Amino acid sequence: MSVKMGHMSDQRAALVLGGGGITGIAWEIGLLAGLAEAGTDLSGADLVVGTSAGSVVGAQVTGGEELEAMYGRQLEPATGERAARLNRATLAQFGWAILRSRGRDVEFRRRVGALALAAEKAGVTPSEQERLDVIGARLGGREWPERDLTITAVDAETGEFTTFDRTSGVPLLQAVAASCAVPGVYPPVTIGGRRYVDGGMRSAANADLAQGYDRLVVLAPIPRGIGPIASVDAQVTGMVARVAVVSPDKGSRTAIGRNVLDPAARAPSAKAGRAQAATVARQVAEVWS
Repeated sequence: MSVKMGHMSDQRAALVLGGGGITGIAWEIGLLAGLAEAGTDLSGADLVVGTSAGSVVGAQVTGGEELEAMYGRQLEPATGERAARLNRATLAQFGWAILRSRGRDVEFRRRVGALALAAEKAGVTPSEQERLDVIGARLGGREWPERDLTITAVDAETGEFTTFDRTSGVPLLQAVAASCAVPGVYPPVTIGGRRYVDGGMRSAANADLAQGYDRLVVLAPIPRGIGPIASVDAQVTGMVARVAVVSPDKGSRTAIGRNVLDPAARAPSAKAGRAQAATVARQVAEVWS
């Protein structure tokens, strides 16, 4: 952890919220609530970067949602929600895309974008409107916050990495749904005539978007990279900011389980995140305060 000297009033803080499915949303909210209870409230960050699951949490936090209310909703019974899953066939296609792209990140993202479009055409995924309804129910508010919120996505046809914010002229709901559009599981989302998929196809956290900030906390349900997908450590290495990266500990990994898209694991994941907050509170406070 490197330390940048300077007057605290001049320093800017960034919160990066990574992807990790339904359980990732719950774990991040539990962690945020637990850290606030321990005296370090990250919700006032100057910049929030949200990828996939993190885009949902980021939109809620910057939109003024109370952390305790957010946490309480994660504990509600997951009735009427069906578990989705990254099945073996889709995972095999991901593996093939990694091999074929030979480390070329844009080429890899173009291939997984094609996978997403093909799955939608084959009727494997829900409809785009169904997904917008689900994401809308999670978000609550539909307006971009006045705060600096950056949401990540990938153009399904070109593989180009894209970010959305309140100046982009894109509805918040569509931006978040695009960032959450796991290829092969959920349909690409239409924005301005283009189709977009999960920003996690570049990196599960896209922590490098916080370059230039003085203090950085990354909550990363999936910290590792695979193939052309960059790891969190690779992205924060060399940053001059004071950095704390928090990823699930053993208790949280157990609670999350094997399927991050299972609503039944939401409440255990939130509770585990809150419990983990006590063990990382000092590390995070040293960076944030």
